[in-house]
Amino acid sequence: MTRTTVHLLRHGEVHNPARVLYGRLPGYGLSERGKRQADMAAAALADEDVTAVLASPLERAQQTAAPIAAKHGLDVLTEPRLIEAVNLFEGKRFGVGVAGGGLLRHPEQWWLLRHPFQPSWGEPYAEIAERMRAAVARARELAAGHVAVCVSHQLPIWTVRRSFEGKRLWHDPRRRQCTLTSLTTLVFDGDELVELRYREPPA
Repeated sequence: MTRTTVHLLRHGEVHNPARVLYGRLPGYGLSERGKRQADMAAAALADEDVTAVLASPLERAQQTAAPIAAKHGLDVLTEPRLIEAVNLFEGKRFGVGVAGGGLLRHPEQWWLLRHPFQPSWGEPYAEIAERMRAAVARARELAAGHVAVCVSHQLPIWTVRRSFEGKRLWHDPRRRQCTLTSLTTLVFDGDELVELRYREPPA
């Protein structure tokens, strides 16, 4: 059977001096440190047989994908299904006290937290998993027998990982194993997932 590897790469550090939840908001590109992280990720993948590079349409993902594509003489393919999850707290600072932005000090916001298992403040986990699985399937088809890199975001990557592992999708965000420019690697024989790995190249 054809063995194909799909790397799910989280983007690098974002320039976000106001420390807001930026979600899908435009204009949030990589910081200087994030650009270095992207270069390190590209170096870590330089010797692999990468034949397809796909990225979320958001600026930070496109910037992270660019050095990888350049090393392999490829174009970055924009894949809308790799985009960050919808979050109704976009543009706000999330915290309890004044220093953290005070979002939780406003009772009118509490309604958005009523169903943490869905979650009620954004895109349902099941929908994230479904679109991410479709993106992985496209990457696997484009790079059949080789390696594909998909640059996405923490929550989508963690959600689809749990989906492939057969675990419940709701989770404690503090326990996500998906740091900046980390690689969650899916190895397929044909359509069957036979291996799942995780590593952190910049580390």
